[in-house]
Amino acid sequence: MKKTAALIEKLIRLANGESLPARSLKGDWFEQMRIDGVVVAETHGSRKSFRVASKQLFHHYLESKFDIRDLEAVYDVLCQEDTDRALQVNITGDSKYVQHRTFTGFLVNSCQPINALLNGQPITIFPDDGSYIFITDYQSFSIPNDVVVVGIENAENFRQIKHQLYLLDEQVGNGKKLLFVSRYPQNGDLQRWLKSISNQYIHFGDLDLAGVAIYQNEFYRHLGERASFLIPADYETRIANGNAERYNVQLPQYAKMKAEDIRIANLLACIHKYHRGYDQEGYIL
Repeated sequence: MKKTAALIEKLIRLANGESLPARSLKGDWFEQMRIDGVVVAETHGSRKSFRVASKQLFHHYLESKFDIRDLEAVYDVLCQEDTDRALQVNITGDSKYVQHRTFTGFLVNSCQPINALLNGQPITIFPDDGSYIFITDYQSFSIPNDVVVVGIENAENFRQIKHQLYLLDEQVGNGKKLLFVSRYPQNGDLQRWLKSISNQYIHFGDLDLAGVAIYQNEFYRHLGERASFLIPADYETRIANGNAERYNVQLPQYAKMKAEDIRIANLLACIHKYHRGYDQEGYIL
């Protein structure tokens, strides 16, 4: 989808905390944001609107995926027809003219102190409530081997990890230290870091076709058996009462997808059995 003043104006409104009607958010960008959990739905009777799940992650997402670093500046440039092309490139980061990425790394969080190393120096991962730590120099970031890395697919779940720890107790057990990592910004740095370490990785995502595809394509294929998908004990009940529309939208793309990881075969079969999927936000207590 082409960058236009109308598009950027909507992104600015979302970034400012506004909820926009679903009918006004059409096109590839917004559909991908919805699937990726960057925007979340709000229902008002028969009407549906969307808002940003996390302002911080929204800005990270725009910069890493679309190379938009300053929404207001991009909007001003697009509204000026006689703007110098070089200035347009510098401000909009339009890939037709330049390709570069200055925003590297990924977000981490923890509910308990985790002692790590960054650039050879000790660092404690234990941010205050309402904040995260962004690891830019991820190539020099290391954690103890017994720490379990938990990848969070959607922004709202990453923001409220304390309200989902009961799910990890089911799969990991008490006493394990957990480092939570965000899938966004989706720039490949998280996968590169995970491949460089030996820690166990658990993926927590939507219980739908896209969620399974994300796990298999982005993590299981790279990490093998030390990666696993978080499948809650009540997954069948949740899916049976899940979202049919989401399944129908995803089916054309993922109809022939197989369970490369045999451990998720039952989950995949369940999704097809009920023709539904379930959003991981439903597990937030």
